[in-house]
Amino acid sequence: MRLRLLSLAAPLLVLLAVALAGCGGGGGSSDNGVASKSANEIVAEAKKAADGASSVHVAGTINTGGASLTLDMDLVAGQGGRGRIAENGLSFELIQTGGSVYINGSAAFDRHYGGTAGAQLLQGKWLKAPANGGSFATLGGLTDMRKLLDTALSTHGTLTKTGTTTVAGQQAVGVTDAAQGGTLYVATTGTPYPLEIAKSGAGGGRIVFDRWNEPVALSAPANVIDLSQLQSSGD
Repeated sequence: MRLRLLSLAAPLLVLLAVALAGCGGGGGSSDNGVASKSANEIVAEAKKAADGASSVHVAGTINTGGASLTLDMDLVAGQGGRGRIAENGLSFELIQTGGSVYINGSAAFDRHYGGTAGAQLLQGKWLKAPANGGSFATLGGLTDMRKLLDTALSTHGTLTKTGTTTVAGQQAVGVTDAAQGGTLYVATTGTPYPLEIAKSGAGGGRIVFDRWNEPVALSAPANVIDLSQLQSSGD
């Protein structure tokens, strides 16, 4: 399976360069029958379950091109998300809500991308930009729950089942792309939510999906600098 979530590192790296990316997964204990289905049917069931969820927590690390990218995001269907993204130790907090994306970089992040003057300007501040255009547009895919899950689950090659196992204490069945080597683990009890995507070796990583349908509060932060105004003042 070409588990596409593991390729989201590239647009996130582009963004970094230009912008200064309760309830268990199974939802119950009863066997849901997904383990007896074909590999393609398992992925389809996981996608259907994910598309029907109201929220999810996505966390893990992707390794690519010598970079280590870490995601820790709470996503809400149709509303946005919040969390933290880091690349080789440079991290920023991220919120998307109300059609806008807000980022608040660590001191090291601000110094790296904004220099000393930029870091002083941004200290304690959030940068704001439209979610669907401009410098932060790439982040739309990382904070859009439907888009991120569809990207992770929709594109694949020849699939094979790898049998059942336990993921974070839950029974799961694995489905692997014979060519790319990434494995998707899907809950075999309760709702067949995706629980984990894992790929070993160079260009691999591990992404966990949990806390399905838990409440997530989203609100715009205070102390905001509008990026469009900042750019205009620099013209």
